[in-house]
Amino acid sequence: METYALECHRRAGRIAAECREWARESIKPGVLMRDVLEGIEERIAQAGAAPAFPAQSSRNSIAAHYCSPPNDETSYEEGDCVKVDVGVHVDGYIGDTACSVDLSSDGRWAPLLKASSDALTAAIAAMEPGIRAGEIGAAVERTINAAGFEPVRNLTGHGLARWKVHTAPQIPNYGERGGGRISVGSVIAIEPFASTGRGYIHEKGKAEVFMMSRPPMRAKGLDKGVLRAIQSWRGLPFARRYFTNFPAEAVEETFAKLARQGSLVRYPPLVEEDGVMVAQTEHSMYVGNDGIEILTTC
Repeated sequence: METYALECHRRAGRIAAECREWARESIKPGVLMRDVLEGIEERIAQAGAAPAFPAQSSRNSIAAHYCSPPNDETSYEEGDCVKVDVGVHVDGYIGDTACSVDLSSDGRWAPLLKASSDALTAAIAAMEPGIRAGEIGAAVERTINAAGFEPVRNLTGHGLARWKVHTAPQIPNYGERGGGRISVGSVIAIEPFASTGRGYIHEKGKAEVFMMSRPPMRAKGLDKGVLRAIQSWRGLPFARRYFTNFPAEAVEETFAKLARQGSLVRYPPLVEEDGVMVAQTEHSMYVGNDGIEILTTC
């Protein structure tokens, strides 16, 4: 990897880590989720970077992809198991990190959070050039199972590339044969999800996160201002709440038409079964000739 690209990844990772830790301290019962997510993005901008994807915070059985809509009044509550997922890019080079927060007064989710965190530690310890992704997943699965929980099997870690949050190789949260090999020069995000349930998620609810997957086939009927704003993200995910300066009808019509063309991808919340709790921990890392460098540390 070129020095410039690696330095951008490092800077993005440091900013993401600082925002993650600010969020960890800011998440309290009664605090509006929207205030935390917007606070993260304000700090990213103040640091001279930009979101690699909208800041997201998912509670309890929602494992991922909950993003506040405009004027969201959702607040954190006592007893919540909260995830916060932060992505930052510097000139397209990405840092991706996440943590979980136990808002119970009795610490009831501490073992679940520890299982996810310990699984990440085990995955990092296993990571080396040439290892297959399935072997890393096995380390995650062993650790989470040993703690009495299940890994979420249909969520994975992933490679990071310029202007792309998800690239090969996928890093499963369970052991499997084969999978891509980890190559020198890769930047990888590993994110073990630990669940009190079966360990499978499904899409549920209204999408607030979107991504332009390809240029529109037809521009007729698309609001030009909204389209330019979408294209300014250069293929990175964005949120509906980024478009409050446009007429709501123009935004919704443009989103809908782009989706019908297959140009816009929707990302609804990813949810376990009712009553199940899910914890997530994530770091981005660079695989060098001399070892593994964790990019998302303060």
